[in-house]
Amino acid sequence: MANKQKYDDDSIKSLKGAQRVRKRPGVIFGSDGLEGCEHSFFEILSNSIDEAREGFGKEIIVTKFDDGSIEVKDFGRGIPVGFNKSEDRYNWELIFCELYAGGKYNTNKGFNYNYSLGLNGLGLCATQYSSEYMDVLIKRDGQENVLHFEHGENVGGLKSKKTKDKETGTTIKWKPDLEVFTEIEIPIEYFKDVLKRQAIVNRGLLFKLKHNEETLEFFYKDGITDYVKEVASDEPLSKVVYFKAEKEGRDRKDKEDYKVLLSCAFCFSNKVKLIEYYHNSSFLEHGGVPEKALKQAFVSKIHAYLKDNGKYNKNESKISFVDIEESLVFVSSSFSTQTSYENQTKKAITNSFIYEAMLEFLKHNLEIFFIENPEEIEKIAKQLLINKRSREKAEKTRLNLKKTLVGSVDLVNRIQKFVDCRSKDRDKRELFIVEGDSALGACKQSRDANFQAIIPVRGKILNCLKSDYDKIFKNEIIRDLIKVLGCGVEVKNKFSKDFSNFNLDGLRWNKIIICTDADVDGFQIRTLILTMLYRLTPGLIQKGYVYLALSPLFEIETKKKKYFAYNEEEKVKILDMLKKEKKSFEINRSKGLGENEPDMMWQTTMCPQTRRLIKVTPEQEEKTKNMFNLMLGDDLQGRKDFISKFGVKYISQADVS
Repeated sequence: MANKQKYDDDSIKSLKGAQRVRKRPGVIFGSDGLEGCEHSFFEILSNSIDEAREGFGKEIIVTKFDDGSIEVKDFGRGIPVGFNKSEDRYNWELIFCELYAGGKYNTNKGFNYNYSLGLNGLGLCATQYSSEYMDVLIKRDGQENVLHFEHGENVGGLKSKKTKDKETGTTIKWKPDLEVFTEIEIPIEYFKDVLKRQAIVNRGLLFKLKHNEETLEFFYKDGITDYVKEVASDEPLSKVVYFKAEKEGRDRKDKEDYKVLLSCAFCFSNKVKLIEYYHNSSFLEHGGVPEKALKQAFVSKIHAYLKDNGKYNKNESKISFVDIEESLVFVSSSFSTQTSYENQTKKAITNSFIYEAMLEFLKHNLEIFFIENPEEIEKIAKQLLINKRSREKAEKTRLNLKKTLVGSVDLVNRIQKFVDCRSKDRDKRELFIVEGDSALGACKQSRDANFQAIIPVRGKILNCLKSDYDKIFKNEIIRDLIKVLGCGVEVKNKFSKDFSNFNLDGLRWNKIIICTDADVDGFQIRTLILTMLYRLTPGLIQKGYVYLALSPLFEIETKKKKYFAYNEEEKVKILDMLKKEKKSFEINRSKGLGENEPDMMWQTTMCPQTRRLIKVTPEQEEKTKNMFNLMLGDDLQGRKDFISKFGVKYISQADVS
């Protein structure tokens, strides 16, 4: 095992060139897995869309090849490649080989790309850096310009020749690099989904998808209006309406004004529901300020209508957005010359002025819609009140069946240091039970917040096989875990009265993953958590909801790649391979979870595609029960006898290096 190097002034390193992306792709693309690879494609597509939105090109062609490579072709002006006097470099070098270089920094000054997807000058260069290879063909100014890159480095410079072809545009073909991303085979359904969404919000722009000699076309002549009609089908409660407006303002008094284009299409339905937000053509999966404005505007105006027209029963509570969205088909598409995204993946926006503008825009147009369509709003109001009263009746029924202590989301949210996830779909939600606050911090930075939640346990929890129920149900850590699980307990006595009876319908998770350090203390904490589940909620184990997360024991790093070994056998296998390839390497024992870097934590422990989980199953149930009772129960003499007889086997196998 290599000695740990000292940490001094020479330990600080600065990543250069392509390594800034290749070493840490998650910083730019959101992850180094398939989702990050998908986002790298969207970065290239975005540039072509921005060109078309500026009025250059009416068609974009995407080709998916069987080897994982991708091609995007547009018919825009073509990327400038000539010499840039102000930067004293060629533009092709700046655009393809320099992060934070691009033509979209003056969007609020009346220059190119007023309403662009691209903002930061990162996407094209970062995708080039993260590619096994990239081939570029640029047609402009009567010339064909060709570039070739390999593993983030240019090969051969710019090659140009004159042509009589009047066609202009950019064609980029590249293959994402498996040395950068853990997976590069983007499913065809992803391309279909993205191109359909872009056709919806870029009306009149034709998108073609080519794959296996098949060509699919995505085209919406009237954009979001056609899409809402398509979703609502033949029998909506109200007609499809479309509103648009242009606003100008600023996020703060000391900032400059910028323009915002707002549009939305919606109708009401008693059969389908859909709410989607787009900004500068990007699908806002997490919404941000458009979602906030929508909820406030619709609740405010619909509540006012119900109240002013005597639609509520006496002492009836106010309508909520969940009642409205149950019958709403709504799509918004906005554009702005300045945009603040949550991060580079552009899944939510945060501009305060866009929120104010959209709130006023929606309120104003809803008021007009209500005045001009009295018969339709009557039907809508009736349906929304049905939604509301049905929900309230169902909630009341659930409260009568369950104890509110477990069933209340508010109580779960009050649990100290519990970090929930966004998804409400139980089939996707995962709960990581981690060891201590440091592991909580590492997992929180590494997780996918869409479906992964975390709760830390503080130290070694109570041994539930040696403790009385009185003591167990007073233990704060155990009480918090039971509340977060949501399914109650399989214990009926006076001490468990605060908790509901065990019911899998109340379980809030698809997977319960115990995640502890790969050392003696970690194994003990893991065992104590399993013991708690075994005694209080054995049904979770019987039904296969409980998992153990494996942490690697060794990190083996070469100049280009890091390998993880989960046991001695894997370590030996990796070392043999590297020795055969004559690669130098450094090997270290893995750190505790709290010391891991986020990208390593994601890859080894949390990413569903690359992590290793052990499913805890009820096989050999009687034998397992006897072993639990022997090792963790009150039979002290039996435990001593077992250790004296068999302990030497475990000592001889221990890693004492």
